[in-house]
Amino acid sequence: MTIWNLGPAYETLHGVFNRGFEPVLTIDSGDTVIYKTLEAGWGLEPRDPHNAGQKPLAFEPTRSERRGNGHCLVGPIAIRGAEPGMTLEVVIEEIVVGDWGWTATWKNPTTSAAGVQDNDEAYLVWKLNHQEKLGTNQYGHEVSLRPFMGVMGMPIDEPGDHVTFPPRRTGGNLDCKELIAGTSLFLPIAVSGGLFSVGDGHAAQGDGEVSVTAIECGMDRVRLQFILHTDMSLSAPRAHIPGATITFGLDEDLNQAAHNAVQQMVDVIVERLGVSRSTALALASVTVDLRITQHVNGVKGVHAILRDDAIRTNQ
Repeated sequence: MTIWNLGPAYETLHGVFNRGFEPVLTIDSGDTVIYKTLEAGWGLEPRDPHNAGQKPLAFEPTRSERRGNGHCLVGPIAIRGAEPGMTLEVVIEEIVVGDWGWTATWKNPTTSAAGVQDNDEAYLVWKLNHQEKLGTNQYGHEVSLRPFMGVMGMPIDEPGDHVTFPPRRTGGNLDCKELIAGTSLFLPIAVSGGLFSVGDGHAAQGDGEVSVTAIECGMDRVRLQFILHTDMSLSAPRAHIPGATITFGLDEDLNQAAHNAVQQMVDVIVERLGVSRSTALALASVTVDLRITQHVNGVKGVHAILRDDAIRTNQ
C-alpha cells in the first residue's frame, strides 16, 4: 500500500464533476491519499468580519472552464480496476481543520420561513483551534468542532459538466455530519476508474445546514484510504460509523428522500437477517432513526441510522 499527497494546484482544482476529466493521480485499492483542501468558495484568506462585502483573495485556476460555479474540489483520482457496478469504500482516517472558516446566511426558502429579511445577510468569521476542537467567531460565540468533508464523490456516467451542489447516487455534496474521522463511506461507481474528488470542508454543521452554509473551511490534512469492492453493488451511498450503519435518500422532494433512505435501510436489514421486506420494515419502524441530512441544495437528503446492536436474535 502506498501513501500519496495531493493539494490545491492548477492541475488538481475543479468546481464541476465531469467523467471526461483526466485523473491527476492513479492509485491501487488499499492506497491512502493525504489531501490539503481550500474552503468551498476557493478563498485563500478570511473576509474582514467588519467588511463582509469585501471580496477576499481567491484561487483562480488558469483552466477557468474547470472551475464552473461550484465547490472547490481536489482531484479527480482514479482507482485501478474500478468499473461501473463496483463500490468504492472511502475510509476517513483523519481530518485536520485549517485556522479559519466562515458561515453566511444566504437567501433560501428557510430564510423567509425563519423571518429573515432578504437584505439581512449575516456573515460570521471563525477562528478555528484544532487542538481544542473549538471555533470562535467575531462576536465571541463559541462552538465545538466536529469536522467532516461536505463533498466526497464521483461523476455520473453522462457527458459534460455537472454542478457540484446536488448530491447524487455517486456521492458528492452529501453534507452528512456523521462522516467524521473513523467512519467509512461506500459509493457506487459509475465510470471507469471512479474519478473521486473531495472538498467543501466543514468544521461544524447541524443536520439540515439550514442557512445553506456550515463553518466552511479549508482542511490542512484529510487522510483517506480507498478500498475497491468488486463484488459489492449499491444503488445509493451507504456509510459505516462506529456502532451503526447509515443509508442515504436523495430527492428534490423531502418525502421521497425519506422513502429512499428507508428503502435502502430495508435492503440492509434483509441482507443481514434474511427476513422478508415486510418484516424488515416492521423492524426498521422500531429501531431506525431518520434525520434530515440537508434540505438546501435543491436535491434534499435524508439519512437513516441503524445501530449495530438495535436488532438482536436468540435463535
